[in-house]
Amino acid sequence: MIVARVFLSWVPATANSGIVRFIYQVTDPILEPFRVLFSRFMPKGPGLYLDFSPIAALFVLEIVRRFVLSILIRMTF
Repeated sequence: MIVARVFLSWVPATANSGIVRFIYQVTDPILEPFRVLFSRFMPKGPGLYLDFSPIAALFVLEIVRRFVLSILIRMTF
């Protein structure tokens, strides 16, 4: 859903769609802490603003996924 949100952010005409609102509501709680963290280091200003929060969120979610899987594998053997 995070990847879908990134692609949808490039298409401003879809912002009023129900599915787009749903994707934004689901991904906002995951992305918001990363946005706050990155805003401390890269404040918004004039010009191009790149949002690295989806990349960071996907990276952290992958680490958590691997950690949980390793625990589950250890529990089964």
